Amino acid sequence: MGQRIVQVDAFTAEPFRGNPAAVCVLERPRQDSWMGAVAREMNLAETAFLHPESDGWRLRWFTPRVEVDLCGHATLASAHVLWEDGHLPPDRMAQFYTRSGPLSALRGDIWIAMDFPATIATRVSPPEGLLEALGIGAPVATARSRFDWLVEVTDEALVRSLAPDFSRLRHVNARGVIVTARARDGAEHDFVSRFFAPAVGVDEDPVTGSAHCALAPWWAARLGRTELVGYQASERGGTVRVALDGERVRLSGRAVTVLRGELVC
Repeated sequence: MGQRIVQVDAFTAEPFRGNPAAVCVLERPRQDSWMGAVAREMNLAETAFLHPESDGWRLRWFTPRVEVDLCGHATLASAHVLWEDGHLPPDRMAQFYTRSGPLSALRGDIWIAMDFPATIATRVSPPEGLLEALGIGAPVATARSRFDWLVEVTDEALVRSLAPDFSRLRHVNARGVIVTARARDGAEHDFVSRFFAPAVGVDEDPVTGSAHCALAPWWAARLGRTELVGYQASERGGTVRVALDGERVRLSGRAVTVLRGELVC
């Protein structure tokens, strides 16, 4: 019998939108080389692998190029699969053990809420070539979090219209680059963002939960509220609700299964 694999669109309730992630629920750990090969075969931004550990699940995330320390959309997808495929009762919290410490997810009526660490972005001058690679002249601010660069720009339209030079952006020393702005007047969201990570094999990630671990404290400080709605304005697009609680961030999103299959090798 082969290994079941499920593809889930995360941070959306509509198939073929949001951010797709593949999920493998394993009976036992597998070799890193096998997981890396599966991630390359799936060729999605992230493929998640999880197996039972203690009172929860060991969870690891792979891009087609590398293993990463934190991923929101593939965690959301993993929790969705655990409940939908009967690995956990619907009212049971999903507990994950990861390279970024313990994470958890709780299923509501519609939304799934995840408890993640906040990653504060501190204002610093941008590295050489970053703004030129993005095609941005004068940003409102630049900052650096544990994982990524964060660039705030003047308005939502600029975020949506960006066309970065990925060959140049690939040389920026960071997992990725978040570009963000306050939402336009009358929008249903409070801020917008896009996320570029060519250095780890993902030119543009459609919806990035882990980026919102930095966006939540960033916009909470500017807008004076701890509960906000972010919209990631990629071509596929997706909505992330955030709630800042000290050093933790609650990320909430929806998910829909789009594909089930079997790996035969």
